[in-house]
Amino acid sequence: MTHHQVIRRPVVTEKAVGMKEVDQTLCFEVHPDANKVQIKMAVEKLFKVKVLEVRTATFEGKLRRRGRFSGYRPDWKKAYVRLRKDQKMPEYAEI
Repeated sequence: MTHHQVIRRPVVTEKAVGMKEVDQTLCFEVHPDANKVQIKMAVEKLFKVKVLEVRTATFEGKLRRRGRFSGYRPDWKKAYVRLRKDQKMPEYAEI
């Protein structure tokens, strides 16, 4: 799995932006089969920063309905990546 396959997209929500500013923590949607070591290596290579820790959370897809048809959204995985104090935060999104 390449680094671009491990990290799918940044999660840009109010909570994620607050964590980025206060806690030096980035939030990404990652591949469901990626482990913490792969996520750490991908962030260090793509953004050229040093990672302190990685936390992950797996979310089940929600039930969605369109009239009488129903189905589930896909399951997904989120990673919280905390950078070292001396690292500069990458700007992947301007808010």
